[in-house]
Amino acid sequence: MGGSTDHFGCTEAEWREERKLRKSMTILVVNNHGGAIFSLLPLADKVEPSTLHQYFYTSHNISIRELCMAHGIRHLHVKTKAELEEALSVAQHEQMDYMVEIESSIDANASFHSILKKFTLQTAQHTIRFLSLIFSQRSIKDEFCSHKTRKIQCSKYRIALSAPPTSASVGDSCKEFYREGFILSLILEDGSVGYGEVAPLEIHKENLVDAEYQLRYLVHAMEQVDISCFVSLLKGSFSYWIWNELGILPSSIFPSVRCGLEMAILNAIADAKGSNMLNILHPPTNENSKCERSLDVQICALVNSNGSPTEVANVAATLVMEGFSAIKLKVARGGNPMQDAALIREVRKKVGCQIIIRADANRNWTYEEAMTFSSLVQDCNLQYIEEPVKDEDDILKFCEESGLPVALDETIDEIQENPVEKLMKFTHPAITAVVIKPSVVGGFENAALIAQWAHQLGKMAVVSAAFESSLSLSAYTLFSSYLELLSLDALEVLDNAVAPTVAHGLGTYRWLKEDVTPNPLLICRNPHSGVVEASVANASRVVHDFQVNQNVMSNIIAEEPVRQYQLKVELNSLSCSFEVCETGPQTNDNILVFLHGFLGTGKDWINIMKTFSGSARCISVDLPGHGKSILHGVKEGGGVEPWLSLEIIAHMLHKLILHIAPAKVTLVGYSMGARIALYMALKFSTKTKGAVLISGSPGLKDKLSRKIRAAKDDSRARAVVTHGLQLFVSSWYAGELWKGLRSHPHFNRIITSRSEHDDMQTLAQMLSGLSTGRQPSMWEDLPYCRVPLLIVHGEKDTKFRKIAQAMMNSLGSKHEKGNVIHEVVEVPNCGHAAHLENPLPIIAALRRFMTRLTDGSKHNIISFQDAMY
Repeated sequence: MGGSTDHFGCTEAEWREERKLRKSMTILVVNNHGGAIFSLLPLADKVEPSTLHQYFYTSHNISIRELCMAHGIRHLHVKTKAELEEALSVAQHEQMDYMVEIESSIDANASFHSILKKFTLQTAQHTIRFLSLIFSQRSIKDEFCSHKTRKIQCSKYRIALSAPPTSASVGDSCKEFYREGFILSLILEDGSVGYGEVAPLEIHKENLVDAEYQLRYLVHAMEQVDISCFVSLLKGSFSYWIWNELGILPSSIFPSVRCGLEMAILNAIADAKGSNMLNILHPPTNENSKCERSLDVQICALVNSNGSPTEVANVAATLVMEGFSAIKLKVARGGNPMQDAALIREVRKKVGCQIIIRADANRNWTYEEAMTFSSLVQDCNLQYIEEPVKDEDDILKFCEESGLPVALDETIDEIQENPVEKLMKFTHPAITAVVIKPSVVGGFENAALIAQWAHQLGKMAVVSAAFESSLSLSAYTLFSSYLELLSLDALEVLDNAVAPTVAHGLGTYRWLKEDVTPNPLLICRNPHSGVVEASVANASRVVHDFQVNQNVMSNIIAEEPVRQYQLKVELNSLSCSFEVCETGPQTNDNILVFLHGFLGTGKDWINIMKTFSGSARCISVDLPGHGKSILHGVKEGGGVEPWLSLEIIAHMLHKLILHIAPAKVTLVGYSMGARIALYMALKFSTKTKGAVLISGSPGLKDKLSRKIRAAKDDSRARAVVTHGLQLFVSSWYAGELWKGLRSHPHFNRIITSRSEHDDMQTLAQMLSGLSTGRQPSMWEDLPYCRVPLLIVHGEKDTKFRKIAQAMMNSLGSKHEKGNVIHEVVEVPNCGHAAHLENPLPIIAALRRFMTRLTDGSKHNIISFQDAMY
């Protein structure tokens, strides 16, 4: 409950009588010392304060604490959000009646509401400008204001660097340095093109190979999808689109991949509108003002600080002569803090007091070492020290004790979800800046959220590159200019007159010996200001006229064709014409065979198959009764009495695999398909290299449970035949097991595909005959399993989490390798149908499992603990 002191009143008798009949209650009272709601009206600025106090304000000289004491009610007094959260936690934990008094003031409330009013006005004006841009006659696409994608292509590049990145650790023998990544080209139906770059750094939680597999998935998932014009609003619009249009959890996309995807999309939309990224992120007020928005971006030079203080100071002096107004020096690189402090002092002495100096410790110091450094550079006028301490918990302590301004960098890099919420503990005024790498924080949307948080607290937002090419540097230049406009908006609301000039961290361009384009971004000394800057106009031209330097490109990731055919397999009196889908090189001995679950088809796996088609031959099969597979030799008048079995299906699939795949195969099965895959791994180990079991079970152990489950599945099988598939599907997916799938934005599309089977008799036979109540229990075989298993379950699938752990405890106990060859992976934020609900972590886990199998064949089993970042 909540209330104000204007309405505070309750007799002790009423309170005590009510308390006997209810649970404990927490009441929040906002004590604004008299209300003063009229101070929010326009007249408040025109009327004398004494008049307002005399005729409008009501003074409440009431002590809520003493009132609570008189009534025997526990009282908590708070002034800040953190104190309120703590008070609510205490009240909830103790399960007692509490009165929480939230103290505010008339002036603070009036100021806060004034800021809200100004921000609301700015938002309305920005929305009008944005909608005017969308609905201008030459830019409207259709009534839904969306763009249809034609295709997305991806090319891998490798460019030479003139020196190792400051993030890398290289030996003295290394003489050549390279940067690798990918260039995305997103082509829209109208022919507009947008380019993006994906270039993960090796020091972060993703690598080039993992990024490539996500890109392979996106190449296929992005075909013929609608891109809403509203994604350029940012503020969650991209996340909404990724989830609802692509069906991918935004948090599952690697930061560099999401950054490249957003870059390509924003540039494609800008190309479609004949504009640039800056103008679609922050639309100008009119056409004429576009040419006036020449917010060129000042650049901060980066110095690796290798050498003596004198040598580094000379390098810094040379950079100043070239026109750099800001320099960042890397410190904490192996020497002691006193040596680093001597270096800073020497540089300051050499360049004078007008040049901005920043230092970056990259979390390499202990708290004590950082304090030693700070005590020796107090008179050096550092703009800030980035990440001075190893332990995040020591940052605020350093802010309190050191007297140095601090900037956050790696602390921000580690925030992948809800950045603003997690940054709330870093509001300390000594934290004066945030350094934002779009490719590390997960794109422009997240970067903008972090920057706006900083602006509202009067902190600097510094955009930093991560040694990417001119394509990213151009996009970051436009984005930096956008952030400067946002900063001006925030300063206007907060009534701060002076906007500080921010030098952004794009000085990594000096490391580029080669580039991905023959016409790179020109970063040079502005003849008017005398300062090294990146030109917004030049950055726009680089992006708009982007051409690929074919000399640095290698392989291209493109759409892989899918081959479909039928193959007949005979087993005793039965035969089945299996529908087979296949993609990838037919000569590849690395073979993946995908088995779907009940009511699914082989097409459930198509995006994952295409993802792996560059490195493996991928095959999926429609199981009998499903999709286009046809079972022959069905017993006449057999009804739904079970005569099919898991053993029969496994033997038929084994014969099928022998026919189409000469080498060993890796089986990938989901649910029913996982149970079949496990049986085949145990019984046909000479043909099975490994098995991935997604939400699979070895069966039921005790006879009673088996009997009950068999009866249930028999009843369900009869329902399929009697009432038809559509009614059965609706009932089947209403169960608790499918709660996660029901929340997926593509659920209706998935359900529609589940109703497209024709052979109801065989489908019913599969449900009844392959019931976990009838399949042979494989628990006793697990200790002898020599085929490596990857057991996968969804985080929210508690039933199969327990099964997975029990399987792991049983595996390998009867042979010399133990269970080291097996692994359990939990897929976050999903339930039973993990491969549909959250496919990207499945891809990462499967990719590492395949690598492990390859290394295992060379007797080099590696750890598989880090299946997902």
